[in-house]
Amino acid sequence: MAMAPGPVLEQTAARFALLGDPTRLHLLSLLLDRSDYTVGELADAAGISLANASQHLRRLEAGRRRIGQTVQYRVIEASIEQLCAIVCDSVQERARVLVPADYAV
Repeated sequence: MAMAPGPVLEQTAARFALLGDPTRLHLLSLLLDRSDYTVGELADAAGISLANASQHLRRLEAGRRRIGQTVQYRVIEASIEQLCAIVCDSVQERARVLVPADYAV
């Protein structure tokens, strides 16, 4: 697969870097399972501070919607879920091959 030079490569690298943080992946996983979390609920579910959750949500560019006084977050770009599914499936398959069920701890 040929990739276009310049900005496309830079944006592709940025997308992978964005998903290269375990905390952001945890938040993303939560948002993909349920799309009506508040920042406080996400922070509690991920076991991180409110400020840390807010910072990661800004980097994820999660969609926000205001309902009265509450702001809820959701994933707005379908390609993020697809990319995560491809990579997670690949990692799980590799683990299955490298560590057969007979030897799993």
